[in-house]
Amino acid sequence: MKFDLYDFDKTVYPVDSETVFLFYCILHRPYLILLAPWLLLNLILFFLGFGDSFKGRCFSFLRFVNGEKMAEKFWQKQQKNIYPIFEEKNRSGRPVVVCSASPEFFLEPICKKYGVHTLIATPMNPKTGKINGFNCKDKQKPIRLAEAMPDAEFINVYSDSLKNDIHIFELGQKCFYANKGTLTEMSIEEIRAKVNK
Repeated sequence: MKFDLYDFDKTVYPVDSETVFLFYCILHRPYLILLAPWLLLNLILFFLGFGDSFKGRCFSFLRFVNGEKMAEKFWQKQQKNIYPIFEEKNRSGRPVVVCSASPEFFLEPICKKYGVHTLIATPMNPKTGKINGFNCKDKQKPIRLAEAMPDAEFINVYSDSLKNDIHIFELGQKCFYANKGTLTEMSIEEIRAKVNK
């Protein structure tokens, strides 16, 4: 079966959605501010590349909130910020696969709303923040796609990151670089050249 494949953060949504969600939860559950030093430290260590275990620690606040309900409320407010390129009328008509490093439970509400056929994301326990397996990024993306959809054929691939998502660009027949809601078609050779500079 033929699909179009999208990254999510900074591709169809302007920023890192899971970070915005963290601050949204603190804003709407002020008692979480007590965890702020711990969360901030782990967030910094995660973004500095010290390992995916720090990502799970960033989401340890889920022990104190209903993560799935908070995710639904978050996307009710944030849906307006999804780029028009992701609206059904602006897509090719093929079924859509989203492959993202953001937590699966967190992206489920918005992906359902946009009629996404398959969501492949970081498997995280919405009650504890614990990652069950690996963070779905870089080389993990094609591995997860092959496990979940071994017979899939990807036609168009969309991402904001040439370097981090070269592995999924390699899977597509056409590659589209996404920058602030604008798409630029690039050949895989052009992408490889930019990544290997």
